[in-house]
Amino acid sequence: MTGMNSNLSSSATHLSVRQILVVTATSVGFVVSQLDVSIVNVALASLGHDLRANVASLQWTIDSYALAFAALMLSAGALGDRFGARRMFTGGLALFALASLACAFSRDAPQLIAARALQGVGAAAMLPNSLALLNAACGHDRRIRARAVGLWTAAGAVSIAAGPIVGGVLIAAFGWRSIFWVNLPLCAAGIVATLLWVDAPKNDREHARGIDLPGQALAIVALAALVGAVIEMRPLGAAHPFVIGGFVLALAAGGAFIAVERGSRAPMLPLALFAERTFSAAVVFGIGVNLTYYGMVFVLSLYLQRVLGHTPLQTGLAFLPLTGGFLISNLASGPVVARFGSRGPMIFGALLDAAGFAALAFVDATTPTAALLVPFLLIPSGMGLAVPAMTTALLGTVGQQRAGTASAVLNTARQAAGAIGVAAFGALAGHGDNAAGAAQIVEAVRWSAGMSVVLLLCAALTARHVSNPAARTDDAKRARGPVADQAD
Repeated sequence: MTGMNSNLSSSATHLSVRQILVVTATSVGFVVSQLDVSIVNVALASLGHDLRANVASLQWTIDSYALAFAALMLSAGALGDRFGARRMFTGGLALFALASLACAFSRDAPQLIAARALQGVGAAAMLPNSLALLNAACGHDRRIRARAVGLWTAAGAVSIAAGPIVGGVLIAAFGWRSIFWVNLPLCAAGIVATLLWVDAPKNDREHARGIDLPGQALAIVALAALVGAVIEMRPLGAAHPFVIGGFVLALAAGGAFIAVERGSRAPMLPLALFAERTFSAAVVFGIGVNLTYYGMVFVLSLYLQRVLGHTPLQTGLAFLPLTGGFLISNLASGPVVARFGSRGPMIFGALLDAAGFAALAFVDATTPTAALLVPFLLIPSGMGLAVPAMTTALLGTVGQQRAGTASAVLNTARQAAGAIGVAAFGALAGHGDNAAGAAQIVEAVRWSAGMSVVLLLCAALTARHVSNPAARTDDAKRARGPVADQAD
């Protein structure tokens, strides 16, 4: 990027003004895509009442977005590598705005579910390409990238945490449709900022991948069949032909997908990336973090509204501690990763996250909202520290031409895991429309918390396989002395 080489050639870790503008512009896409992951959760009670939607329909309202987001992200990353990350990013913002209009005008649950899926398509176009733009602006300087990714992730993480609060306020004042109207000015601002501030990276069309249509189709079938079977298992029963058929179809499509990707000259999922230990560890780590968080937030939203009797506004305020935890830990993560590497922050963050979920394993129908303060601080503190470290570690394993694809692989796995978490943890909650259902929601919170602890401990163990270049660099400098420091 013009005027940036002098900044990138030095050992300074401060972002230039131009880089800050790029972070700001690309963060808008991350903000709106993550905001709509969480903002809908506080509207569950209103949606269930106005649209006569049961728990399964509410799960599909969340998961139709997550599924489209996850299933199409790899192709969106490949399109960005081939036709331009900036073009894909701004197109995704425009589509997201149009889909938000459709959500706001929905008259029943099927319409809303379809419009949410269209939002997911727009989000898929935005997320991997925003990271590719950010990575290019940082010139692949590890320390600069760590700072930028920390700020970018902080914006998205705060939007996740702020979603319930914003949603609660909007629903209380204007009704549930207003949570979709808010996306329009954000998307417009993101398009303008990107066109003004972000240079389009050069594309290597000779080495760019084509679109893997067979792989894309199989990925959609596998994910949709798996999530559908999990969601419908509670109301239909595990022995129902639809449920059994869904699991069989998911397994068959998943196996066929791997076979197609191995034999394809231009696979949407380059399996060779997983030969890098750090890349594989980061992806597995992201799966654990997202599955536990999104699944648990869905169940907690039902718990706060249908068990404790909170309004959408009260539910949003109950989630308020999440915002502070995410903001502080995300901002701290960049400097920590730049100094100590990714491995330590990932491990420590996962353990903090697990401690927060462990505290939720003891809730009941009479638990005061104030008792949720500690877990609602520990969970975002751990995630906010670990996720930027995870993203930085993964981007450090690929070159610029694969940045969009690599980030798409990571975020595809994370979004798919989030969808499965909502399906699995939500299925534990049953229907939740009466006293018996409320008791079932309490049990769902407890079981979900216990499973989350186990998964996050496994994620912490996985993070041990992440390489730690910052730590090795610092060790080498100390061994070589101050003269070598100046040479770096």
